[in-house]
Amino acid sequence: MAHLVWDWNGTLLNDLDLVVEATNAAFAAIGGPMVTAEDHRRDFRRPVIDYYAFVLGRPVSADEFVRLDHAFHTAYRTRLLECALADDAVDAISAWPGTQSLLSMWFHDELLPEVSRRGLAERLVRVDGLRATVGGGHKAEHLIEHLAALEVKGDETVLIGDSIDDAHAADEVGAQVVLYAGGFTDPAVLRASGRPLAPTLVEAVALAEEIIR
Repeated sequence: MAHLVWDWNGTLLNDLDLVVEATNAAFAAIGGPMVTAEDHRRDFRRPVIDYYAFVLGRPVSADEFVRLDHAFHTAYRTRLLECALADDAVDAISAWPGTQSLLSMWFHDELLPEVSRRGLAERLVRVDGLRATVGGGHKAEHLIEHLAALEVKGDETVLIGDSIDDAHAADEVGAQVVLYAGGFTDPAVLRASGRPLAPTLVEAVALAEEIIR
């Protein structure tokens, strides 16, 4: 049985509304525009500095990105405890017959207590978050390190996530991917990628099982 790697934000954790709120707080800090959830799902991309530049309609310097990133995370933390898991997150994790782990671009030291508090830690053989003070990059390099720590090969892995970046990360390690339509990315964007797409996490797990058989 293959190993399953879960994405966190927008996949297991239903935090789209908070992410949009925090994004608007970041833009407000520099006099930028407001975005809606629909805008965010259609336009979000990684690296995040490119998303900010797209919304602002101009380049964003490294120093300005640090300011935006700080404003985002400050706002995000204020209501993180109010966010719930996706409706079927626990059922989906329970449905996978093999080993599974979690890889997030949220800060590692803050991720671990959140995963534990929500009762998922004992279900996962490894949990990795971002070990840096500023985020916003691609997931691929972190997935390489995550699988190396697990001693799991890419071709023995399937990733479930909600972004095109998740798909690209899977490609980098030779893994399979199932994209989740209920997260940060417009389903039309995900569908256009040609990757397997599921409307729920339980269905994503079922698709993942079909793919690896």
